[in-house]
Amino acid sequence: MHADLPLDAVTRPAWDDDPTWIAPRALDDDFACDTCVIGLGGSGLVAIHALLGAGGDVVSLDMADVGGDAAGRNGGLLLAGIADFHHDAVRRLGHETAARWYGETLEELERILDAHPSLARRTGSLRIAADDAEIIDCRQQFAALRRDGFPAEWYEGPEGVGLLFPTDGVVQPLARVRALAREAIARGARLHARTRVDAIRGGRVVTPWATIHARTVIVAVDGALERLLPELAADVRTARLQMCATAPAPSVALPRPVYRRWGYDYVQQRADGALLLGGFRDVALDEEWTCDDTPTAVIQGRLEQWLRADLGTSAPVTHRWAARVAYTTTGAPVCRMVRPGVFAIGAYSGTGNVVGAICARRAVRWALGARS
Repeated sequence: MHADLPLDAVTRPAWDDDPTWIAPRALDDDFACDTCVIGLGGSGLVAIHALLGAGGDVVSLDMADVGGDAAGRNGGLLLAGIADFHHDAVRRLGHETAARWYGETLEELERILDAHPSLARRTGSLRIAADDAEIIDCRQQFAALRRDGFPAEWYEGPEGVGLLFPTDGVVQPLARVRALAREAIARGARLHARTRVDAIRGGRVVTPWATIHARTVIVAVDGALERLLPELAADVRTARLQMCATAPAPSVALPRPVYRRWGYDYVQQRADGALLLGGFRDVALDEEWTCDDTPTAVIQGRLEQWLRADLGTSAPVTHRWAARVAYTTTGAPVCRMVRPGVFAIGAYSGTGNVVGAICARRAVRWALGARS
């Protein structure tokens, strides 16, 4: 049996398995365009495709690479709803808003599954209660979902007691965003990686080597959104989410993703038997409110304890990584015009695979003249 990957080893997410990928080149010339999209994650690329569909001329930038942060470093879950459980979203946002969000995420799930049949599949997902108090909360969530006609089933099985969401799924998140990037380039979009944005001044996006002049700017960044747009700092805060992955674990059989302890911890098993798990942010909550994406011994140690003691596998850890995601004070994502001609989407509170695409299309419609 191979040893676990050391905590101080340099690693990449388990999703990064395509040796043929070549990052787009950095921006080195000034451009003028209709729209500049900042961020080459899932939401940024959906926005690019929507703009191309409207006949727009698009230039897009990313400080790292396509899917270089949360979009390519997440748990690969496709979940209905926003970050709050449905009954909590109803309480915080109002019934109409919460139900509209839930319905839109169900529609977006179908769109992703249809568009990427080789990368995404419907498995369902489980919310498993950690104690009696969470069982009560699961029953409240179940009642709220059933009242609004959304699919959910009460579950008691080998994983524990909780809820089954039959419409949820999984996706290879990095491969998905890279597929979207290749398609966007083929359609005429100009994508530039490894290009830091130093300032957004009116219609000018300033980088170290060049300036883009754009009529509109869409900032499609999740983690560290408040750094790029300081006016969002009162509502948005960045956190580090840590994950690890194992070699194939034949002693474990998880047919669908499981999240537990009020959603803090999550695990899925890939077709090859490898386990991908993340969570335990609440164990060191103050330290995890950070823009640093370096895994820590405290959180990685708790993930390994879950692997060995609860999941019962000795499969070695092969990957360790973290992603930066942003949370909002309301639980709802950001989709906002922050300055004239500058639109911000992000802060998906850990649900960007589905919610990010919805926000991207809303921002594009708004940027093209539709009502908010």
